[in-house]
Amino acid sequence: MPRPLRSGLIGLLAVVCLAVSACGSEESGASDEPVKPEPSAASPSDQANPSAKPTKAASRMTIDIAFKGDKVEPDGVEREAKAGKPITLHIVADAPGEIHVHSSPEQEIQYPKGTSDKTLTIDQPGVVEVESHHLHTVIVQLEVR
Repeated sequence: MPRPLRSGLIGLLAVVCLAVSACGSEESGASDEPVKPEPSAASPSDQANPSAKPTKAASRMTIDIAFKGDKVEPDGVEREAKAGKPITLHIVADAPGEIHVHSSPEQEIQYPKGTSDKTLTIDQPGVVEVESHHLHTVIVQLEVR
């Protein structure tokens, strides 16, 4: 194969690899079963503070997320989560949008304007980023154990 053609193919391969890995996560392993968010309710006390905390049921964690304009709270906080345990995202938003969860498999969570609750479960240990692609912001990094 001529040298210029080989160099061009190597460059193309590098670009494809970067494009494929641009939305990747740092978690290890893969899951054969898809994990889908489902609606869930959170207690009224969960609405006051945009942070992650256990709820009354010790097996459930709630993360309060507030979207206002081009800002989101929390902004890049780190939290620990247990593999296989439900996590409730309590979302208050001034406009509809989407949250991207870099789990295995990756998840996209649509939310409406107003208040909504979404529940997800992450089975694979590792670091999982929950982010707003629209705002180009990591909302929370979950260290799943």
